[in-house]
Amino acid sequence: MKKVTGIGGIFFKCDDPGKIREWYEKNLGIKNSQYGSTFDWREMDDPEKTGSTTWSPFAKDTKYFNPSTKDFMINYRVENIEALVEELKGAGVQIVDELATYEWGKFIHIIDPEGNAIELWEPAAE
Repeated sequence: MKKVTGIGGIFFKCDDPGKIREWYEKNLGIKNSQYGSTFDWREMDDPEKTGSTTWSPFAKDTKYFNPSTKDFMINYRVENIEALVEELKGAGVQIVDELATYEWGKFIHIIDPEGNAIELWEPAAE
């Protein structure tokens, strides 16, 4: 079974998300919305398939990374998230929440052995 297929996003805490988005846009050319920036790409093995990676600063006091106390969270793109979650449960991995489904895909959060929050995302079928 394929598990992680790529990086879906990089999220980090900062004192002033608006100011940091502005700095990155001005100095590094990263175009932003209030949610950060999305980098679109094509899969090497199948160029007809597209994907995206999100870069997003969060407020320092965000609860979105809880129960992790770390200042970052990585979102991994996965395939067959339901089967992966069952496998992770069987391995004793800490599952933070229930599987959530939105128009852009399915999500669940886990914690690694060092307390890092990880967001798993299976993109919606195109």
